[in-house]
Amino acid sequence: MKKAAIFDMDGTMFDTERIWKENWERVIPEFGFVHNPEFPKNVCGTSGEKMLEVIRGFYPGIDAKAYRAAVRAGVNAEIAVEVPVKAGLYEIVEYLKGEGVKLAVASSSQMEKIRYCVETAGLDGKFDMLFSGTEIEHGKPAPDIFIKVAEALGVATSECYVLEDGLNGVYAGIASGADTIMIIDLTEPDERAKEGCVGIYNSLLEVMDAMQAGDI
Repeated sequence: MKKAAIFDMDGTMFDTERIWKENWERVIPEFGFVHNPEFPKNVCGTSGEKMLEVIRGFYPGIDAKAYRAAVRAGVNAEIAVEVPVKAGLYEIVEYLKGEGVKLAVASSSQMEKIRYCVETAGLDGKFDMLFSGTEIEHGKPAPDIFIKVAEALGVATSECYVLEDGLNGVYAGIASGADTIMIIDLTEPDERAKEGCVGIYNSLLEVMDAMQAGDI
């Protein structure tokens, strides 16, 4: 068992990556472009300038900041109605807490949204740290966010689990030196994920079972 577990939020803790995907697709015609089905998985997990870079790469000439703002507004409106919790979240949090594992959320979302989702789900106080990727220069797939969180927790990244659903987050976790676990949501693992992850599962419940069995 590792000393700390760092959770991604959208798509890992909450079924919100689907909401982002739907809004990226819904809003893009307003900016004069046809939705590219490859875009969501490439933008998934990014933040800051990296997110803007991905947007501009798929939609040259677009006002990337305005597009991001419009999508973010749509996502926030839906989450204000309901924060859909992923199966197994409560169980794995309680299990890890019982094992004395430090817990953190490291998300590319804004801190206000992270706090809102965690509190709305009744998980306030369960995590030792909440961290937003908007607070660092290099977001996922760079490993900076996980290195920063591990340092703040006082734990080496090699003593951390990173739980992620998107490939950018998975790449970041692997690069940080943490034991990276992919929970499949909207994106299938590629060869890089398969080679670098210590485990790939369909749900947090499966992850907890593997931890209890000593497989990861």
